[in-house]
Amino acid sequence: MGVIFKQFLDSASCNTNSKVYCCIICNTHLSTTDDIISKAFQGQHGKAYLFNAVVNIFQGPAEERSMTTGLHTVRDIHCTYCQTVVGWRYDKAYEESQKYKEGRYILEHALISCI
Repeated sequence: MGVIFKQFLDSASCNTNSKVYCCIICNTHLSTTDDIISKAFQGQHGKAYLFNAVVNIFQGPAEERSMTTGLHTVRDIHCTYCQTVVGWRYDKAYEESQKYKEGRYILEHALISCI
């Protein structure tokens, strides 16, 4: 395995109130509060947030999952450094009202920390 290069997010270059979300295991930066679309989501471990963009992750294989809002094609997302699953990515939403999720990411509150 080669060297892992991490991208570091600087909250100072974002909005003045912005914070950085990290992997709870290894503190690898994942996203900022500026990229949050919604905090009104549920994950497997409780509360979850929908993000426009995340960094320092790799995606697992696509699979169809039946969720409270209908059928979706999703991929688990893993921290590149410690390989912990931190959430998932929406590839496809089958319900028209859920299409806004496509290409976006869920990070589970229980699996991340905020600095």
